[in-house]
Amino acid sequence: MLPVDQAESIILNLVQPLDSQRDVEKVDLLTASGRILATPVTSKLDFPHWDNSAMDGYAVKFTDVKHSSPENPITLEIIEEIPAGYQPQQQIQPGQTARIFTGACMPAGADTVVMQEVTQRQGNKVLIQETPRPQEFVRYRGSFYTAGTPLLHPGIILGASEIAVLAALQCPEITVYRLPRVGILSTGNELVTPDEPLQPGQLVDSNQYALAVAVAQTGAEVIRLGIVPDEREILKKTIAEAIATTDFLLSTGGVSVGDYDYVEDILTELGAEIHIHSVAVKPGKPLTVAKFADAQCVYFGLPGNPVSALVSFWRFVQPALKKLAGVEQAAWGPEFVKARSLQDLHSNGKRETYLWGQLKLGSNGHEFQLAQGSHSSGNLINLAGSTGLAVIPLNQTSITVGESVQVLKIS
Repeated sequence: MLPVDQAESIILNLVQPLDSQRDVEKVDLLTASGRILATPVTSKLDFPHWDNSAMDGYAVKFTDVKHSSPENPITLEIIEEIPAGYQPQQQIQPGQTARIFTGACMPAGADTVVMQEVTQRQGNKVLIQETPRPQEFVRYRGSFYTAGTPLLHPGIILGASEIAVLAALQCPEITVYRLPRVGILSTGNELVTPDEPLQPGQLVDSNQYALAVAVAQTGAEVIRLGIVPDEREILKKTIAEAIATTDFLLSTGGVSVGDYDYVEDILTELGAEIHIHSVAVKPGKPLTVAKFADAQCVYFGLPGNPVSALVSFWRFVQPALKKLAGVEQAAWGPEFVKARSLQDLHSNGKRETYLWGQLKLGSNGHEFQLAQGSHSSGNLINLAGSTGLAVIPLNQTSITVGESVQVLKIS
């Protein structure tokens, strides 16, 4: 059995990111949410695009109002009103001002905005009753971003804030990586779909659905291959067809310990090199990882037990999928946070152990609440509602209530 960190390193080394020249496509901003930027972005526009006001008030020369106060207000003549979207027509001269609104262009000659709350208007004049700071409430052209300089770098996931920036700088289309293609199949004569009658001894194929959702949440394209019976030629044909069209192929279940040679023989016949057979982790010890040289597809043979399959996905497949998708390197790995355990946690110490439950933010930081009931790899029921996996390291048998524990965040 390989240690967890060694298995993770092997897997990440097997995966090559999508090509930034070949594996890309252009999308419009309204469909770019969650996509991964493939090329650097710059803009021909400064931001702000022009000097503008950050406040409703009056555009003034600072030298005119630098001695104003409630006891000694300065009186200025209002020569123009400037709403947003209007181009000023006049230049501010000494003793003059313009009524201005938030976002409106600053008139020539003005360098400061006095907010309206410290003024008193009297017809075409206004009393300035407080001294502003020099250049107060003025947003100068290019002060947020200068045209031609780097704006967004490849590998970031585009969310609302990034798309807002792109829209503001008139980038209606953006180049992103194509979606990774992930095939999912389940093997086992005992498996049925959720809509089939359940006979004695049969099992519902929950893994197909769980993994499909988990893969989709990463932003990848899911290719569901269904249930494949435990027949060598059918399985070989299914895998051969899948590796020609997918980047990753995930399979679960249908094999006993004595049958692993059967599956590994198929992989070898199809040109795969097997890099991992098992990992010192609980749940999830039986993990097969292979790379197909010709097809560049990576195969993950996940455990059949439903909790083991999901834990293996979160711990090993999800980071690899991030790397494949083009996510920047700093964001590849699983996200661990330190939390205070609200219960005693136990392990036999022989493998790195993951216990599921709820990761919460308490008044003094993160807390971990262990899920009630059995933590058997076959008990999918109490996994529902879990948001974290507490980690008991190899060779450690317990973590006492109140002690700190590393928790893997899951979604």
